[in-house]
Amino acid sequence: MTDTTTLDLRPQARIVAHLAEGVTDDQLSAPTPCPGMAVRNLLGHLLGLAVAFRDAGRKDLGPTTDTDPDAVLPDIGPGWREELPKVLAELAEAWRDPAAWTGETRAGGVPLTGAEAGVVAVDELVIHGWDLARSTGQGYEPDPPALQLSYGMLLAAADDPSRGGGIFGPVVPVPDDAPLLDRAVGLSGRDPQWRPSAV
Repeated sequence: MTDTTTLDLRPQARIVAHLAEGVTDDQLSAPTPCPGMAVRNLLGHLLGLAVAFRDAGRKDLGPTTDTDPDAVLPDIGPGWREELPKVLAELAEAWRDPAAWTGETRAGGVPLTGAEAGVVAVDELVIHGWDLARSTGQGYEPDPPALQLSYGMLLAAADDPSRGGGIFGPVVPVPDDAPLLDRAVGLSGRDPQWRPSAV
């Protein structure tokens, strides 16, 4: 398992930013593996979570860290192409500080330790990176340490009786010898074989 206090979120944040850059305007209304979300809503969610976890890492608690992400369907504004890579870079920079991984913080209105919040932030970037790539027909190779951390968190949560909704939907069975990304995707409640045409 990667030592979270030394995990650099910048490679995974750059991968997600590159995927977002590859989204064409005519793909914004395309379906995603996230129920009820089009690509534009997924991008809006990424924007919101980047801000929330940036501020959680900084311990700058307030509306950005206390708002339930499911309260409204996220969307993007006209400046999203400039704003998203900027906040993703700020998110990654915030978690370069070892202090971000310590103490207490909040995200989505949920109290978390710094270490818990950091791991959730990594998982969000890894799994939603897959969502975005799959929805827009782009290749995807997540940062290996980030993927390992995401998989470890998802595996630990797999037996949680509170599963069943949200990002932790029912596990989709995946062969034990499947690629690590496919196994993580299955643990997140997604079908690794999902394609937009299958919707």
